[in-house]
Amino acid sequence: MTNNSVSLHRIITAAPEKVFRAFANATAYASWIPPYGFICTVQQADFKEGGQFKMTFINFSTGNGHSFGGTYTEIREGQFLKYIEKFDNPDLKGEMTTTVSFNKVSCGTEIRIEQTGIPEQIPAEMCYLGWQESLEKLKRLVEPEIPDA
Repeated sequence: MTNNSVSLHRIITAAPEKVFRAFANATAYASWIPPYGFICTVQQADFKEGGQFKMTFINFSTGNGHSFGGTYTEIREGQFLKYIEKFDNPDLKGEMTTTVSFNKVSCGTEIRIEQTGIPEQIPAEMCYLGWQESLEKLKRLVEPEIPDA
């Protein structure tokens, strides 16, 4: 965690296609991306290269929210995702770039996340903590294999 960037690495026991789908599907994404104590509403989600997205994280305790949006700049189905986002709040300046790689490994998927350009008002360690919580929620979504009855 340097220069207001974070880097994360996890092994998830689910296929890369399933893990990738958790990023591509707006309803699934909203279920796991906000850290504990927040809910996410999605106002726009056009998951394609050049597509726009817009969402709000709402603090469940206070009801206050912060909105942000951006553009998907690179998508390789089941392998790689890159997007640029910025906050609606003018005090949180700049653009963040997030890259996510999905690599098949013997027990599932190796996922690597790199986020750079985090506004200086957000401590990198808090962003890192939030990502850790989100990834725990992601695992709970994609690791179960639940057959249709």
